[in-house]
Amino acid sequence: MKIALIQTNPIIGNFKENCAKISRLALKARDKGCELAIFPELAICGYPPQDLLEHQAFILAHEQAMSRLVKQCSGIAVLCGAITRNQAVPGKPLYNSAVFFNNGEIIFTSHKKLLPTYDVFDESRYFEPGSADQSVIFQNLKLGITICEDIFNDKDIIPRRIYQLDPLAQLCSGDKPDLLINIAASPYNLGKPQLRQTIFSGLCTKYNLPLLYVNQVGGQDSLLFDGRSLAFMPDGRLAAAADSFSEDILIIDSADLGGNAAATDSTPPTNDIAEVFSALVMGVTDYMKKCGFSKGIIGLSGGIDSALTATIAAHALGPENIMGVALPSPYSSQGSIDDSRQLAENLGIRFEIIPIGDLFNAYCRTLAPFFQGLAQDITEQNIQARIRGNLLMALANKFNSLLLSTGNKSEMAVGYCTLYGDMSGGLAVISDVPKMLVYDLARYVNREKEIIPVNTITKPPSAELAPDQLDQDDLPPYEILDPILKAWLEEQQSLTEIIAMGYERSVVEDVIRRVKRNEYKRKQAPMGLKVTSKAFGFGRRYPTAEQFRETL
Repeated sequence: MKIALIQTNPIIGNFKENCAKISRLALKARDKGCELAIFPELAICGYPPQDLLEHQAFILAHEQAMSRLVKQCSGIAVLCGAITRNQAVPGKPLYNSAVFFNNGEIIFTSHKKLLPTYDVFDESRYFEPGSADQSVIFQNLKLGITICEDIFNDKDIIPRRIYQLDPLAQLCSGDKPDLLINIAASPYNLGKPQLRQTIFSGLCTKYNLPLLYVNQVGGQDSLLFDGRSLAFMPDGRLAAAADSFSEDILIIDSADLGGNAAATDSTPPTNDIAEVFSALVMGVTDYMKKCGFSKGIIGLSGGIDSALTATIAAHALGPENIMGVALPSPYSSQGSIDDSRQLAENLGIRFEIIPIGDLFNAYCRTLAPFFQGLAQDITEQNIQARIRGNLLMALANKFNSLLLSTGNKSEMAVGYCTLYGDMSGGLAVISDVPKMLVYDLARYVNREKEIIPVNTITKPPSAELAPDQLDQDDLPPYEILDPILKAWLEEQQSLTEIIAMGYERSVVEDVIRRVKRNEYKRKQAPMGLKVTSKAFGFGRRYPTAEQFRETL
């Protein structure tokens, strides 16, 4: 049997467009000789719908859309992620389901059993876990169907399981299926594609079964879904892989999934830098499109962060839709202005210069009576940043554009950013990209020719808000700061453990203190695109007012 693995990029709540795409691609697969088309988790409404699930109008619109869809896909069976109602009481009112329909009617429904509630996931807020373990027989094949998390809880593969139930083990006990199918909406982060392949390969080997995995693709708010649907043989070898970060149809013949078939040369991307760049470009593209924006504005400082952000935006939206604005203050170097202009020319984006010296002086004169006798300090630095933020927001408003903020994860973590200044914007493109990874991405951008000026990459980073200012005057060098932040934020290591890695106690304590002290800033920051295992945003829930301090 020929089976189509179809990874789609849905728009949450746009039932008409989502279902039209499902129908069109299913019929396309039918015309290519496929008898079954498989779509991702919650493909009809898009994932994650969050509190839209609390609105009865949303659920009713979903049911009406699914009813129409079932009748539209003639001549091919479809397995599709959908919302279904739970009629039992007590219990949550909805299920996260896999619906199998053919010849105009639904013939099988299975419900997700493991509902993740950690990091960016909150499914148990809305859904009731499924109970019965079922398979469906189609074309003389017994199909064992699971939904995303259901397949990620094997006691022999997952080091620390968080659920007692293992749906896959139950499914494969007794009369096990002929083919395992997992429909998913699994977000991307660095290392995730490789981890998935390791887990799936191990499961196939353990149960001696082939596996088909179909994943959502596209950006949804801060989440980036990489797609990369996969097919595995019973011996754990990869049979085929769909594209990453784009919609794709992968056609598999079940006869080719036997243990004697030849494996594919397809492997998960080994270039993490290229992968992150593609993810960020996709994230900007989809966020802008799905929110109704087509143009972006970026403040160009001559530094590497704004240069990388502008490059990503130009790739995502086209250079003709990007405006770069330099806003030099009395402390800005001519080199930074020149680097900004050269970047804009290299990218082909519009470039404007708006000096802020007169505005800064006006602020200082206005505040002089109140600041009399007080030395200039960070207050005056922040005034410059906020002037820039106001001007950039005014341009964004006037030209119906989205201001893209340019702060990186390292800066956001320790509060090396100005609230209502450089933090202004509608999307924080690289706010989950550590500074050292920013450098790697800049070098990747320049792999074939110089796009980001070399001087931008090689000069010491500086906010240029005071004479002779350098980042490292206020912060540890980024090659020290970034590993400490990763250990603390992403790996949840303790103060003692981080010091044991070889870092000075005073430095580690100062970094952690800065992270805690600046929680209030991050809660007011624009949404960022998630590329690491733990990003700032709704997946990281820390109190702002707290006084826990770890002691050695």
